[in-house]
Amino acid sequence: MTSLACTLADSATMLRRNIKHQLRYPSMTFMLAAIPIVFLLLFVYVFGGQLGSGLGGHGAVGRGAYITYVVPGILIITVATAALGTAISVATDMTGGIIDRFRTMAISRGAVLTGHVIGSLLQTLTILVLVTGVSLAVGFRSDASAVEWLAAAAVLGAFAFALIWLSAALGMAAKSVETASNSPMFLTLLPFLSSGFVPTASMPAGLRQFSEYEPFTPVTQTVRGLLTGGPVAAHAIPALAWSAGIALASYLWAIRLYDRRRAAEPN
Repeated sequence: MTSLACTLADSATMLRRNIKHQLRYPSMTFMLAAIPIVFLLLFVYVFGGQLGSGLGGHGAVGRGAYITYVVPGILIITVATAALGTAISVATDMTGGIIDRFRTMAISRGAVLTGHVIGSLLQTLTILVLVTGVSLAVGFRSDASAVEWLAAAAVLGAFAFALIWLSAALGMAAKSVETASNSPMFLTLLPFLSSGFVPTASMPAGLRQFSEYEPFTPVTQTVRGLLTGGPVAAHAIPALAWSAGIALASYLWAIRLYDRRRAAEPN
């Protein structure tokens, strides 16, 4: 087999391993899905009437308008929350001894991390489908075509891929599973400092500038434009650029950390 074929085969094996872990321990998936659903219900039914009073969308006012506005932000926070599980699973492998066993086998160096990332991406897409279903159940409506829904899914998938690689690198850098569970928490904070829950124009000057240029805002605005109407092109380019940049930098960082740990192991 060629080197590429071996890498793909090893990655597929590691992917099956991680999917089996997810199926055997579904509590993590349920927890990652429950967090954005709770946020959705909280913001729609507790804050939606007030926050939606200054919004207008699809002829709705109040809570109806806010549902239309906030669901793209909830989908983004779903992606950010789901990425947390990657850091935990990577750190568990790195501190549990299984990586030492893998290193004695003829396994591609990137296959272990690739299996984690692709497995987490599939898990994230599944959770996104679930959260979207709940959003539709509480009143979210979209005039988007099938192509626009697919484009929104592609943007969410690209951003999820980037954040999962970042979370994998953070899991590699962590000294313990407990540290790994806390280090990516900033990913769940940044969506609240974006346009996900309120328009950036309503924020104070300093926070407004930060919100407009942080990566979560262009991704949110792209998804919002695709699903609820509005400008897309101006936001899609920086959204995809952020996704590509974060994914590349995080991949290189994760591989470097993996090689460093391997080099540090006694022979």
